[in-house]
Amino acid sequence: MSEIQKFLFDGLPVRGAIVRVDSPWQEVLTRRANNSETGAYPAGLSRVLGEMTAAGLLMQSNIHFDGALVLQIQGDGPVRLAVAEVKSDLRFRATATIAPSQQDKIAADATLKDMFNVHGQGRCAITLDADEKHPSYQPYQGIVSLMDEDGNTLPSLSEILQQYMRLSEQLDTVLIVAANETVAAGLLIQRIPVKGEGNLAGAQANTEEQDVLGHNEDFNRIATLAHSLAEQELLELDSDTILRRLFWQETLSRVDTQGREPHFGCQCDRERVSNMLRGLGQEEVSDMLEGDKPIEVGCEFCGAQYHFDAVDVAQIFSAPATNQNLQDGHQLH
Repeated sequence: MSEIQKFLFDGLPVRGAIVRVDSPWQEVLTRRANNSETGAYPAGLSRVLGEMTAAGLLMQSNIHFDGALVLQIQGDGPVRLAVAEVKSDLRFRATATIAPSQQDKIAADATLKDMFNVHGQGRCAITLDADEKHPSYQPYQGIVSLMDEDGNTLPSLSEILQQYMRLSEQLDTVLIVAANETVAAGLLIQRIPVKGEGNLAGAQANTEEQDVLGHNEDFNRIATLAHSLAEQELLELDSDTILRRLFWQETLSRVDTQGREPHFGCQCDRERVSNMLRGLGQEEVSDMLEGDKPIEVGCEFCGAQYHFDAVDVAQIFSAPATNQNLQDGHQLH
């Protein structure tokens, strides 16, 4: 069963979320495997993409935002780009682009450095792209290196995102994610700032007062418990069992997430693809037509194929454009 649970630690400025995605994650992998042009993801890459999906779901569930949270790693290795996108209703999709002729060279146990950071130029970006846009709207984006302060590639996606949250968002965070061919799962523990909105203490407080209240000790204790969670436990145990094993001495208050289950969903449709072609310009699109052979556009997220012949192209450039935002993920053939 795919689910996400959010919870608070009673009386403490600490919140958490746990996610488990099974059949929708399997659908992502199956769609890719059934694509005759790309074939299945290498095992090492599918693992990282599943971890990105779990992390994206956890982060999206923790913010009040109407739009898409896009987590992407841009690499300088055999994997050029990996993307996981999560909408505010927890609809997600994910894809990755592998450099030509590198598909069979990614080992099952390939590390982040092997796949994304061979020359130290890999980057991780988190983008918030609102559904409602005004003319001058610019999506928010934060970017972090895949390297630690000593110049070494961070060993896991969890550590990359924890570094991002600490440096870019100033939020102490524990993030544990894992994935295999059947499940993508994750656990998020985060300190809630005493100041500002969502202040659980109900009053302003400075750092010294937080220490007196024991908030740092409380977070550190809970973080230590969270770090004891093994990857195999995260993949094999249900969410309630994990929370009970980790935090049996704590009092948790569940946050209602009914009706917000993670599910696969792609935004592509023929109208969006038509708008993308229109953006290329009539001359360039007309040049793509080869005799009676139509233009083929494939969605890298869901594998859907769209075909446009000469009549379709003529209609595209005679019809008015619609105001839709097309996310990356369509590939011309």
